[in-house]
Amino acid sequence: MTQARNQATRLSTRQSIAVGITLFSMFFGAGNLILPSLMALQAGTSAIPAAAGFLVAGIGLPIMGIIAVALVGTARELAGRVHPTFSLVFVTAIYLSIGPCLAIPRTSSTAFEMLIPLLPAGMPVGVAQAAFSVAFFALAFVLALRPTTLTRLLGRITGPTLIVLIVAVVGSAIIDPAGTPQAPLAPFDNAPAIQGFLSGYQTMDLLASLTFGLVIAENIRGLGVTDDKGLTREISRAGVVTGVLMGLVYCGLAFVGATFGSVMPNATNGAAILTASATMHFGVAGTVVVAAIYLLACLNVCIGLISCCGTYFAETFGAQSDDPSSHALGRVPYAAWAAAFAAFSCALSNFGLDAILAFSVPLLGALYPISIVLVIMGMAHCACDSAPRIWPWVTGVVAVLSVAGALRDAIAPGLSLPSDLLPLADIGLGWVLPAIVAAVIGMAVSRNKA
Repeated sequence: MTQARNQATRLSTRQSIAVGITLFSMFFGAGNLILPSLMALQAGTSAIPAAAGFLVAGIGLPIMGIIAVALVGTARELAGRVHPTFSLVFVTAIYLSIGPCLAIPRTSSTAFEMLIPLLPAGMPVGVAQAAFSVAFFALAFVLALRPTTLTRLLGRITGPTLIVLIVAVVGSAIIDPAGTPQAPLAPFDNAPAIQGFLSGYQTMDLLASLTFGLVIAENIRGLGVTDDKGLTREISRAGVVTGVLMGLVYCGLAFVGATFGSVMPNATNGAAILTASATMHFGVAGTVVVAAIYLLACLNVCIGLISCCGTYFAETFGAQSDDPSSHALGRVPYAAWAAAFAAFSCALSNFGLDAILAFSVPLLGALYPISIVLVIMGMAHCACDSAPRIWPWVTGVVAVLSVAGALRDAIAPGLSLPSDLLPLADIGLGWVLPAIVAAVIGMAVSRNKA
């Protein structure tokens, strides 16, 4: 009887590792490959503190997000503690950001960046990119209609192959460094750890974790763990496995980027750095292999994101919604949503990877602070639920500050805002102190109304 009870509340070591690798595979996409090397190149001799900050944002926050969602149920339930309308708007914004507005176009742009060195001499890059993106998204859309078989196949092949490739690229860079780190470039010449933390926003993994948590929890329940404490423990164990794998990969890619400081000081994205490193050490074969792996990995991620976003919008606003009031956009079926997202992403991807990454900064600057405070409160949801006014007070204050700052950065970067006078505002964390004050006010208001 005791043995059966233990089996129902705890996974075996092998099962825990399998769940951790599954979670790693869900997170690790194109952005995770291209960002660490560029960050380290720009940070130069300050790459170590910058990488430490990046690891906190790129690993610590997403794992906390997974746990927070598992504790409360779903992302909609987590955000719903603020207000139902806020929940709908915020979760929809997350799906748009990890979908057609940023992450989906980035898959095509990243894959194409890896193909540029293989283009015939004299071919116009703009024409080649347009043709590639049309073919890429047409294939992704068709496969997203029935993604299960292909996604399973790509997951078994591209994941292990990609890890082997990264080991080869990093190993060759360690054995034969391409160059040496240079003096830090702006903004890493000031508070590099904080700038590394802010760079970690662009992985978008915290936002993704708010949608992945439920999936991982359901997988663990399917393995026999059903009690809340056991579920939280196993999610945490899976998070440790994921964190270790992500940390090793990020540190390796950062090493490659740092040693390219004297070789490509003006590089603007990590895809070019990794291509140059593979080509330098393995010749044309390295370029071909890198391009093929990125193409498969990006296609796999693109299929999953189109499917994920199409399903959410069909269930929330379209034909699969159970709420008649949500049919303002019509009873649009899943296939139509998927086609619309593929077409929009195709058009956006032709602006290029650099433009997409630049556009992502203000959008993620608006969403990330809100997500961070929601995750922190979700981790402490018992205490926060006992003082329910904390949820709208903290989230509302942070939302106002982060959205105002993001709009300023996108429209009028030189404009001064009153929030610029807040402590830590000069390093992008001006919302921290107001969030703490709002929590105190929310607690006091809750007690007065009790």
